[in-house]
Amino acid sequence: MQVTYTYCAGLDIHKKTVVACASVPDPQGQPQTIIRTFSTMTADLLALGDWLHSLAVTAVAMESTGEFWKPVYNLLEGQFELLVVNAQHIKNVPGRKTDVKDAEWLADLLRHGLLHSSFIPPRSQRDLRDLTRQRTNLVQDRATVVNRLQKALEWANLKLSAVVSDVTGVSARAMLAAIVAGETAPAELAELARGRLRAKRDLLEQALTGRVREHHRFIIAEHLIQFDNLDEQIGRFDAQISAYLDQVSAPPPAAAGASDAAPASSPPAADPASPAPAAEPPSPAPAALTWNAALVLADAVPGIGLRLAQDILAETGIDMTRFPSAAHFASWAKLCPGHNESAGKRFSGATGHGNRWLRTKLVQAAWAAVKVRDSYFAACFHRLAGRRGVKRAIIAVAHRILIALYHVLAKQEAFRDLGATYYDARSQAQLIKRTERRFAQLGLKVTVEPWPPAA
Repeated sequence: MQVTYTYCAGLDIHKKTVVACASVPDPQGQPQTIIRTFSTMTADLLALGDWLHSLAVTAVAMESTGEFWKPVYNLLEGQFELLVVNAQHIKNVPGRKTDVKDAEWLADLLRHGLLHSSFIPPRSQRDLRDLTRQRTNLVQDRATVVNRLQKALEWANLKLSAVVSDVTGVSARAMLAAIVAGETAPAELAELARGRLRAKRDLLEQALTGRVREHHRFIIAEHLIQFDNLDEQIGRFDAQISAYLDQVSAPPPAAAGASDAAPASSPPAADPASPAPAAEPPSPAPAALTWNAALVLADAVPGIGLRLAQDILAETGIDMTRFPSAAHFASWAKLCPGHNESAGKRFSGATGHGNRWLRTKLVQAAWAAVKVRDSYFAACFHRLAGRRGVKRAIIAVAHRILIALYHVLAKQEAFRDLGATYYDARSQAQLIKRTERRFAQLGLKVTVEPWPPAA
């Protein structure tokens, strides 16, 4: 079998230890394996890097085991060619699984070029991704607190959530603050309603007639405090993410003394005897896309807001040259049908397990996009939902949003909606034939003529 890496190593990483197997040639040129075990403390990981350097190792492979590979990757990044591989793709022979065997198997596969590395974004994108993912966790925690608050209200026979759509809104917060302060009169609590909610004061009086005891007030107060703390924390993350995006989008500082550089000399005059140039010089390449410019482009896609654009781009990045095509981009995100065919029969092709953070955000964007009337995404959803189901239709819309995002970022062009009639215009003849057949079933005869052009 062909050897791709002569000097390589495989790492079997755990929480406390790293088993390293280096595959290097011996004095006779034959491959030999050297096994060593290191602790996952920073000093020992640095010693691991020095040991690999002493053996002239150039490529290192490791499994993507939870979060344990990240400390090793952070310290070895930039020193070796690092491959983080999916553990499902490198299963060893059953019954022969030990830490040493796993490390040897990784080194052997890497030596013969049989490993496919997962996409690891650059450090700046990883930092942004850490911020956006933590913000998502905080938003989910805030939603959990709201659900617990509604449960506490139910325990106290308060049906506020049956009348108010948001128990953390302005009117509801004023009522809850009054309840915590000791107010029990339903009429007085209903008078705290504002805006259009004042039209429901009679219903609010019924909903706020409960049996509130002191321990209910304590639980409600603690939930409100926790909600406010999470809201403030999310706001700080919003500010930090915006500041970080401004930092990575800023142009690099000009070199010192660049303004004092001598002006470029004018080009020499053309020789009359020399032939004319055959073609014009090529046009300059487009400027590199910045993070803030990419956010503006992504924000214009239906269903994607500013915060959602930050979350999605933190997962995908803004450099679409990493992906050969839009189809490859969708396949990486696991938002396209899988291949499952045998004996000429095609079975159900699941989308697979990809980046759950990206998938969640794209599905969230799809639900918002299908609510835009007379849009391509809404037409796609309604076209598929009737015969394939709502869930499959939403995944299909999320797939199309991802494809649109690829082209928007790759071409650096604003999003252009294909329109609600895109599918009808593409299959106009079939639509006319199907409609005529439906009328014939009703005993009617119709004549189809093109609509006269507008004057």
